[in-house]
Amino acid sequence: MTRTHKILIALTSHDRLGDTGRSTGWYLPEAAHPWKEFTEAGYQVDIVSVLGGKPAMDGADLSDPVQQAFLDDPRIAAQLADTRRPGQVSADDYDAVLYVGGHGTMWDFPHDGDLAELARDVYEAGGVVSAVCHGPAGLVNLTLSDGGHLVAGKNLAAFTNSEEAAVGLTDVVPFHLQTALEERGARHSAAADFDAHVVTDGRLVTGQNPASAAAVGAAVVKALAS
Repeated sequence: MTRTHKILIALTSHDRLGDTGRSTGWYLPEAAHPWKEFTEAGYQVDIVSVLGGKPAMDGADLSDPVQQAFLDDPRIAAQLADTRRPGQVSADDYDAVLYVGGHGTMWDFPHDGDLAELARDVYEAGGVVSAVCHGPAGLVNLTLSDGGHLVAGKNLAAFTNSEEAAVGLTDVVPFHLQTALEERGARHSAAADFDAHVVTDGRLVTGQNPASAAAVGAAVVKALAS
């Protein structure tokens, strides 16, 4: 593929945590820490969300200078204020896609055909598809042109059933992410709950949880360099 030196970050637009009455959205550190890795390696970062506009944010810790820098970056701030939808960008413009987590992804990532098509086209053109924490929800129904699941036979990491139980949301999320990926043929591996864990299998890069976000970014840069 012809390198564009651009990476696309995909965010959820879903803002309600089931019927708990609690809010959710995309998880700030899982976007900010990979963004730092990407930009320091010379990549330009663009953002989309499932519904476009201003997607709801979750998990912010503004004592973390990386998260604050992400929000303060003029280019990022302008995009977050009015994100494009996946159908409004071209896969030809990107070397890689990153599915950012946050519990909201469990409701909308698996069902967005434009987002799946975008990632499929990046992957089939020789680019990298990556995801962190609940971001792999975007991989659950992602099929390639031959009809097979991208994750089939691939080694990967994602937020585990054990971690979902630990945060008390096993019966709130619409499905169990680890189980769904395994049912589609993925070879899921895990570290201890909430420990950093990143898996690279060719041009698929995945991380288990928020602690894995920076290392996912670094692994995407490494995968693109190879």
